[in-house]
This record gives sequence, structure tokens and C-alpha cells, in this order.
Amino acid sequence: MPADLSIDADWNALYVDGEWRTADGDDELAVEDPSTRETVTHVPAATDSDVDAAYEAAAAAQDEWAAQPPARRAEVIREVTRLLDEHEDDVVELLATEAGGTEVMGRTSVQISKDHTSEAATYPKRVKGEHRESNIPGKENIVKRVPKGVVTAISPWNFPLNLSLRAVAPAIALGNTVVLKPASNTPVTGGLLLAKLFEKAGLPDGVLNVVTGRGSDIGDRVAGHPESDAVAFTGSTDVGRGVAATAAENLAVQAMELGGNNAHVVTADADVDAAVDSAVFGSFVHQGQVCISINRHVVHESVYDEYVERLVERAEGLPTGSAHDADTVVGPIVDESQRDEMLNYVEETVDAGATLETGGGTVDVGVEDSLVVEPTVLSGVTNEMAAACNEHFGPIAPVIPFSDVDEAVAIANDTEYGLSGSVHAGDLDTAMDIADRMDTGHVHIDDQPINDEAHVPFSGTNASGMGGYNSETILETLTETKWISVQREEREYPF
Repeated sequence: MPADLSIDADWNALYVDGEWRTADGDDELAVEDPSTRETVTHVPAATDSDVDAAYEAAAAAQDEWAAQPPARRAEVIREVTRLLDEHEDDVVELLATEAGGTEVMGRTSVQISKDHTSEAATYPKRVKGEHRESNIPGKENIVKRVPKGVVTAISPWNFPLNLSLRAVAPAIALGNTVVLKPASNTPVTGGLLLAKLFEKAGLPDGVLNVVTGRGSDIGDRVAGHPESDAVAFTGSTDVGRGVAATAAENLAVQAMELGGNNAHVVTADADVDAAVDSAVFGSFVHQGQVCISINRHVVHESVYDEYVERLVERAEGLPTGSAHDADTVVGPIVDESQRDEMLNYVEETVDAGATLETGGGTVDVGVEDSLVVEPTVLSGVTNEMAAACNEHFGPIAPVIPFSDVDEAVAIANDTEYGLSGSVHAGDLDTAMDIADRMDTGHVHIDDQPINDEAHVPFSGTNASGMGGYNSETILETLTETKWISVQREEREYPF
């Protein structure tokens, strides 16, 4: 990959109206490698005036971009897909350096990103309107679907590349322009990298604009900017509520994926080996820093001890360490505040009566104040304990026993969230019954909750968000209908 796409490049510029420019202020953000705890680069801390410039550029470019033929818009998105494929190795290294992503996380992120861009490239030719009959003689009704206008994308730090692209690529493909604000932990892979990829792909000036900075400084201006017609946000429920309220003041349409507290239900008749195999991936991939990871293991009492024993054995065998080591499965947490919060949940859960079967601390990886948390399994957990009732967002597996299916469903649904879930039940009918009764946006049978396919709708219920992503869902969110009628025969009016 050329040097300008490596972590050693100069990333200290905003991308506005097709130009790399300095921020209006002198402040900047340091980007830290979670594995080494070293500062690897700096990015600008944008100001409100920088945000205004980004929206002005997006608004000015939108009409011309929307007027481009569908084939032209699809061509740009396909070129981004090609660039991701060509430069996969170095993008994976960027994700390791900035997000603490292991080899598996990085490869998966690029794969999902290419899935989203490939799907988005089909959108320009999938947009369609319709004719409707009229109650008025001689009238023709035409319903068109047109771009929303300017789309705001606010992306998280855990899977910054694909969770940015799942909003940015469809928005651009559908004729919108975009202002992207990535998380302050991952401003490169969540934002500035996308700007370089789309620039290389030939995207016209002003169609994509990237502003980096602290949410506390520019978040409200981004979420509630008067030029914003739609807001696509992925992040915590607490922050999402604030973003939604701010965006609503501007009457912007919203796609919000928020927090989760996902249950992995294992019944008495389940294949325990298969259930544990799924559980290890669903709890420990990317250190559990996934909105759709397993937050609670809900296991029938008759197989509970066996399940815990096997889960502990597997957890203790997982390679831990630096994200730059290709063999690492459990790497670093993104920062110390996230690490400390999840370890506090573990401590509070043990204090409440649970048993710490393994883990519960950090791993010495040769740096001061290690961010690598041990794969942790807790038994004797109840739904009210801290590691179960909170979205712990770490490599932590609280295991909760149940006595019958009704109790399992009640435990799974006893949360404000409703994002994902999984079921192992031994037979499909029982599994389908449980899945139907789980109050969540998606459920995966004989699997684990971490699934994302760009052609399948992705949404949550309750406090896990509103609106959705992928497939026709995001297509409809980022466009709107326009009714044009033609009176082809002279109309008679009552006066």
C-alpha cells in the first residue's frame, strides 16, 4: 500500500469539499495503539466552524451528485470495493494499530465492508417509483423515490471501518452527500481512511466530508446541523438518546443502532459442544467489544455444569496479547475507561455471590497498564448482577442457569435492550419457538449473535435503537418519496 495510506502518513487534516485542510483551531487528538499504549499519530480536533464548512460543501454538491447516472454512482462504490480488496493487508494493520483489532477482527471487518459496498453498488439501479390510479378523472399519479439530501454518519470505535461504510456507501450510492464524524478513538479507520479510499475512487468534491474531533466539542453541532436531512448513528444507548433528541429538533430521519444485552440460550437437549463452540466466538471475538456479542449465557440447569466446565477450558486456551501478533485471539480493550468499567462489573458480580471461574484481571503484555483483559467466565450469575444486567462490552461470559423454556425466555427478555440473540435447542421446532418469543431484532439458531449480512435487514428493538440498516431498509431510510401528478384532461372545479 502507498505510504499515504499507512499509519505513518500525515493524518492531521480534515477532508472537506475534496480538500485536505487544517482545522480552524489548534487543538488535535492523539491516537493511541491499545497494544503498545504508544501515540501513533494525531488528527485535528474540528471546531463548529469546520463542521459548518463540511455541511456547506455537502449541501452544495448534492444536486449535481444526485443527477449523475446510476452507473456512475455504482462505479465509484465498486472502485472502493476493489481498493479494499487490493489493500486488505494494510487496512488490517491499521485496524490493529488504532482499534486493537486482532487478525480475525481485521479480516472480518474488511470482508463485511466489501459486502456492504458490493450491496450498495446495486442500489442506484434498485431505486424505483410507481404509478397510482387517481380518483380524479384524467389525472396521472407518479411516485418517485429521491435522495434525502445530506446524510450525517456518526460511527463507533469498535468496528470503525464497516460500521462507517454501512452508512456512507449506501448514502452515496443513492445520490446523497455525507458528513462523517468518526469516533475519537478511531478517527483514521472510521473516517479519514474512508476519505482517502473514496478520493482514490474518483468521488467528486463535497460528496463525502470527514470531520474528526471530540463528541463533547462538536457532537451536538454534527447531530443537529440544519443542513442534515438524515442521521445514521451507531453507538451506546445513552449517547444515542442524546443524538436522537438533537437530530429530532431538526426533523432529520434517523437510523440508530444502539446497545445490546444479547442472550445465548442453551436448552437441555442442545448439543453442548456446538453451543460452547458458538459461545467462544460470540463472547470473545474482538474482546467482546461488539454490540451483538453474547452478553449473557442462559443455560439449562441439567447441562449447566458441563457447559461452564467446557467454556472455562476453552477460554483459558485462547491466545491473548498484542493485536499485532497474528496468533492473538483476545487482544487489548480500546482504552482504560472501557477496561476499568468491565472489570468493575466483574468485581461487583463476584461480590453479589457469583463465582469467578477464570479470568477477571489483565494480561501482562510487556507494557505499562496493560489493556488486555483475561477471557473471563462467571458462574452462579443472576440476571440482576452487574456483568449480566449491563452491557459489559468485554471478554466476559456470565452464565445464568434456568429450569424450563419459559424461564429462559423470561431471562432473555428481562433487559431494556433487544438487538440480537442465539439459541441452541437440539431440535428446530423448539429453537424456533424460543426465537419467536425473544424480544430482539434478530435471533440466530445453532449459531451465536454476531451476524451481519448487507442484503439482510439489521435493526434492534426497545433501547437497542430505531430504524435500521442494510438491504431495502437503509435504501428506504436514505431516500424519500415524491408525488408528482399530471392532469392530462381538463379538470372541473366546484367554483
